[in-house]
Amino acid sequence: MHDIITLPGLGGSGDSHWQTLWERDDARFTRFQPASWDRPDLDDWEQSLERAVRRCAKPPVLVAHSLACPLVAHWAARFPSAIAGAFLVAVPDPDGDNFPAEAATFKPVPDRALRFPSLIIASTNDPYGAIETTRQRARDWQSGLVVLGALGHINASSGLGDWLQGRALLEAFSAGLSR
Repeated sequence: MHDIITLPGLGGSGDSHWQTLWERDDARFTRFQPASWDRPDLDDWEQSLERAVRRCAKPPVLVAHSLACPLVAHWAARFPSAIAGAFLVAVPDPDGDNFPAEAATFKPVPDRALRFPSLIIASTNDPYGAIETTRQRARDWQSGLVVLGALGHINASSGLGDWLQGRALLEAFSAGLSR
């Protein structure tokens, strides 16, 4: 079994977000801790992710939501630490109208292939990323892509609760990774 690091997006994941519920349900999940969830600084977030990865006894699986997805691409380009894979949910479009101004340090997002297995989970009506942009990001990163339908930003506002479908997708993805 892999250790799992959850990487919430802007604002962190609140009490009813599936990431928080998964952490409560399974001791393998730990959350990375940047200095600020509301004023994200790319360097700080990268350093925080690197510290979380180094605390793991073996290469972990990253479970990123929203702004944490481009974080993973930036971190991968800067740090050589090994991870087993990345499960990337609701990848935002940094050039989209709804990309938060406070996350400007995350632009531009690296567009080269990730150096580890990755799977993007997308919604057809995500206000932070058009599906066409997400498909291009999957090609750029050489990530798998699962499009689930109209689930908004795949967050607490989507009404998913503990998001059993997402958990099943994560378990299937993790089962295919090298131990």
